[in-house]
Amino acid sequence: MRSRLMIFDMASGDSREVLATDRLIEAPNWMPDGSALIVNGDGLLFRVDLHEDAVAELDPINTEFALRCNNDHGISPCGREILLSDQSETGASRIYRLPIEGGTPVEVTPLEPSYWHGISPDGSTLAYCAERGGRFDIYTCPRDGGPERRLTDGSGHADGPDYSACGRYIWFNSDRDGHAQLWRMTTAGTGLTRMTDDERVNWFPHPSPCGDWVVYLSYEPGTLGHPRDREVELRLIDPEGGEKQSLVRLFGGQGTINVPSWAPDGAAFAYVAYER
Repeated sequence: MRSRLMIFDMASGDSREVLATDRLIEAPNWMPDGSALIVNGDGLLFRVDLHEDAVAELDPINTEFALRCNNDHGISPCGREILLSDQSETGASRIYRLPIEGGTPVEVTPLEPSYWHGISPDGSTLAYCAERGGRFDIYTCPRDGGPERRLTDGSGHADGPDYSACGRYIWFNSDRDGHAQLWRMTTAGTGLTRMTDDERVNWFPHPSPCGDWVVYLSYEPGTLGHPRDREVELRLIDPEGGEKQSLVRLFGGQGTINVPSWAPDGAAFAYVAYER
């Protein structure tokens, strides 16, 4: 499968290709200083330099024993750490912290499986999806680890939590009403509000750092879960809900935009498209 790492420019409404590879890569994150993207592929993490005079290539990041990284990873607001989800130690995903330049991962969540998806704007709290007792719900815990806090109630599958720029809300997707739609709640788990209500299957909402938009992955009606190799759309919605706008139609799905991928100024976002 050929992967194409793309950047969508909000002002022009156009996408440009950063890198194409025969490797399956997924889930781009944007460095807070705008210098590079981070993606995963074949259980590893890679850095892709975005400097104008640089050659875009997959530069491996040393993750030592963590050689089964999945597509749930991100970067701390300060830019000094990578948050990653890896299943090397037990076969089930746990969350780790890793120096941005690579090194030894430090375990955050001993309970498993746990899949990282968001970090609070102040860098103090992680939001993640975890299966406990056969149910997938949204949890938070301190950045250094500690007791986890369950925020959703086990009604359906809840996934993909990401913080709003103001730090007051967590967006996520849930199929509690039949099929996956976007929801919003306070960081305390209160004020649950359904933000989309349509026939499409909507996953992985990502609020922009400027607070103006939320981009998300939208599947055709009837899709189960969030599979790869599907005709999908990247859509935009106002943070308070309302009209939705289709930005890009592509062949993708799983791996396209699982994690936060906005540029630090909110002027663009990164995603991965695949060739049939």
